Amino acid sequence: MNLPPADARLPWLDLGVILVYLGGVVALGCGFVRRSRHAEGFMVAGRSLPGWAVGLSIFGTYLSSISFLACPAQSYKTNWNPFVFSLSLPLAAWLAVRWFVPFYRRGGAISAYEHLESRFGPWARTYAVVCYLLTQLARVGVILYLVALVLAPLTGYPVWSIIVVTGVVVTLYTLLGGIEAVIWTDVVQSIVLVTGALACVGLLLCDMPEGPGQLFRVAMDHDKFSLGSFGGSLADATFWVVLLYGLFINLQNFGIDQNYVQRYLAAKSDREAAKSLWLGAMLYLPLSAMLFFIGTALFAFYRARPELLPPGTPPDGVFPHFLATQMPPGMMGLLVAAILAAAMSTMSTSLNSSATVSLCDLYQRYVRPAAGPREAMRVLYGTTLAFGLVGTLAALALARYGKEDTVLDVWWMLASILSGGMLGLFLLGLVARRADNAAAAIGVLIGVLAIVWMTVSPLLPEEWAYLRSPFHKFLIIVMGTLAIFLVGLLAGCRRRG
Repeated sequence: MNLPPADARLPWLDLGVILVYLGGVVALGCGFVRRSRHAEGFMVAGRSLPGWAVGLSIFGTYLSSISFLACPAQSYKTNWNPFVFSLSLPLAAWLAVRWFVPFYRRGGAISAYEHLESRFGPWARTYAVVCYLLTQLARVGVILYLVALVLAPLTGYPVWSIIVVTGVVVTLYTLLGGIEAVIWTDVVQSIVLVTGALACVGLLLCDMPEGPGQLFRVAMDHDKFSLGSFGGSLADATFWVVLLYGLFINLQNFGIDQNYVQRYLAAKSDREAAKSLWLGAMLYLPLSAMLFFIGTALFAFYRARPELLPPGTPPDGVFPHFLATQMPPGMMGLLVAAILAAAMSTMSTSLNSSATVSLCDLYQRYVRPAAGPREAMRVLYGTTLAFGLVGTLAALALARYGKEDTVLDVWWMLASILSGGMLGLFLLGLVARRADNAAAAIGVLIGVLAIVWMTVSPLLPEEWAYLRSPFHKFLIIVMGTLAIFLVGLLAGCRRRG
């Protein structure tokens, strides 16, 4: 992707703000090194943290740089149709608090996937772990790439160097401080995130040539606040398709994602764990609306001042260009710090959770079940480093991506494909008591085939057009999940019948 050129390097005041922020976060994270020297402390912080802190950590994890940059890019390019995704959060949070949080708190296992083995066998646990780890690697890659997309035009440094430096910094404090460092740095970073977004909204409202009213007039004239079509088509990103996608993704996040499960377990009580989930979900809903508003405001601003936007600037580059050319000294550093906060929060969570899964579900399951405390810590440290390295390499590969889709489109598709419909496997194990190992295996096979078909069939040549999927790509996770659950349920009933 071609980045918009900046008119000047990052001013010293802004660079100072960013360096102070980075130094403070790393120092805070490293301050927990003593508490993370044993596996329990590294993975769940001794199960002793307050719900408000865990909730802000959930919020910070959810609001990654994918959201902070890709949401404005999406509403700039089209409208508020992707915001419908966020409208599914209250229902997904209620379902998770009602069933999933108590389930994990009662079970006590640190891994979200351990119970799949007792329910369906080792293959089910390993399948879910592989899907999870692939998703996290893709997530880290997208996050680091988006951070570099912002900082490159501001600083003049090449994208690859920014990716490498950011990856090293986050890996360092995650490695030293464990989950407690991740959660408490997330608290600070969440505050920076909200402050930065509010500052950007205020600046855009004040910078319109004819005042804030012009922003809303331009947006309304171009239907930029539309939530999409309310028609019944499953081939387009209608309101209902995005809402359905959001419900399944958010149920997967809150219900079976190790990132969130570890936070439920880190809370000091069942009540605090439930409170943390509600807080994280409900904070994201208005904040995501603010981010989509930023994209709409950018559209109106550059409609009113088209000479300020270089021709051919891609949607993902508009917000970075605005930061590079329109932000006053000091405030630009705050916004860049906010974007860094979003990236660092999510990346650190992914690294810590991936290391936890690698230890609990792979090493202690297949290599050394009786691994001692020191050996367990060596595995946690080693896998944290490994995932930090591979995620950084994934970001470097993504930097060469050149299609016109926004990064949000790319990430949503990757999340659907790599999840492998594993939510359906979890639901099958929890709901369908008659479904056994064979029924689950049949369900997963059909679900994977459905995912492959929906992913690959749009690429078929015209003479094979009749084999193409008639469904929108957002429905990949929906169809994969339903296929695993319904086929497994039916197969279980027939075998027992």
